[in-house]
Amino acid sequence: MAKHSTTGLISFRNKWPLIILLCIALSTAFTFFIRASFDGSCNSQQLMDDTNQIHSKIAGSENPLSFMKSKLVLLVSHELSLSGGPLLLMELAFLLRGVGTEVVWITNQKLNELDEVIYSLEQKMKDRGVQVFVAKGQEAVDITLKADLVILNTAVAGKWLDAVLKENVLRVLPKVLWWIHEMRGHYFKLEYVKHLPFVAGAMIDSHITAEYWKNRTSERIGIKMPETYVVHLGNSKDLMEVAEDSVARRVLREHIRESLGVRKDDLLFAIINSVSRGKGQDLFLRSFYESLQLVQEKKLQVPSMHAVIVGSDISAQTKFETELQNFVAEKKIQDRVHFVNKTLNVAPYLASIDILVQNSQARGECFGRITIEAMAFQLPILGTAAGGTTEIVINGTTGWLHPAGKEGIAPLAKNIVRLATDVKTRLKMGKMGSARVKEMFLEQHMSLRISLVLKEVLQKAKKNAKGLK
Repeated sequence: MAKHSTTGLISFRNKWPLIILLCIALSTAFTFFIRASFDGSCNSQQLMDDTNQIHSKIAGSENPLSFMKSKLVLLVSHELSLSGGPLLLMELAFLLRGVGTEVVWITNQKLNELDEVIYSLEQKMKDRGVQVFVAKGQEAVDITLKADLVILNTAVAGKWLDAVLKENVLRVLPKVLWWIHEMRGHYFKLEYVKHLPFVAGAMIDSHITAEYWKNRTSERIGIKMPETYVVHLGNSKDLMEVAEDSVARRVLREHIRESLGVRKDDLLFAIINSVSRGKGQDLFLRSFYESLQLVQEKKLQVPSMHAVIVGSDISAQTKFETELQNFVAEKKIQDRVHFVNKTLNVAPYLASIDILVQNSQARGECFGRITIEAMAFQLPILGTAAGGTTEIVINGTTGWLHPAGKEGIAPLAKNIVRLATDVKTRLKMGKMGSARVKEMFLEQHMSLRISLVLKEVLQKAKKNAKGLK
């Protein structure tokens, strides 16, 4: 079988406590970058005028979210897990808590009290002052009616509105900001999003996804999107600090490579995502195998190449992961492929690898925060030409894009070989990616721009509330 590592930050913390102090909360520090409003449905000119002043305001200014102090915000998530949506909402909760916002969290799923992940995430929120409420009952209704702002996370969370609020739904909709991450067609169900046209606004992670939602809601279920804001993610100050700390990166790199059993000069291509068919780990492994064949056929002189798949679930071996393991065994590349259990702490792996592969299939990632995190570590990106990846990666400058689907296997294999044989291009792309992150995807960009969106939504909610009286 391929090598399967459970190395994480727990064992690492025991060895290098000072470095871990630098790395704490890296992968959960998912912040948000607001580029502009979508299709001019909100006051886009005002947003553009305000955002043009951002760079002149960054230095020495107060936290732009400070106006949220003492506001009551209710966050409703469809689940509590290590997946992107809940973690993004948690990070927003922490940002709001940082300026004195009263934040309440509701998870609209049947929670297993014995689930270690759920317990850990809930405890993390409570430690940061976030109040955790049960999804149903009068307490949930009361806090919803009292809240200044309600943020629904993902399309699926829409089911909570009718199930819990019942006759109070219409009173709440004018103060709802709906944050949507989905790109799959099966989420376009009226039972999920029938209230979407009546909320104060929607936030979506990329322009491509926003356009997709605009068209699909109209064509498939006959509803109109509310005022919509495109929200790009950004890297936290903590992550950027470690990404730019050469000592921290070196120690992390040495430790992870030692745990994987690879040498310091070996070339590591990694895909860091939950293991599922939609994330394309199967096609990546096929491309990786083809790249090994190309190197052998052309007798190319390259470092020993390895594939690292971070995002496995060792406790619950899925059929898909079994397929991956069987492919690796069949091709006899067990010494070249390494499976790593899913973890919140991706920074050590970003420090240890050389190239990130973002291989999400079909319509791609809604955004793909791991991409900008990797770019912060000066890693070139090999990504599918789909979804939010096309709004992050500049093809030929910060990485190379390839088609989604089986037709992308051969191009990705060739791109793997191109980067393996061209150190100069690999390093240049990494540096260009890092510069792009600093230009567009930092916490200070997020803080100023998201403040514009929240201000507008709160103003609309206040105006609508007067109209209901």
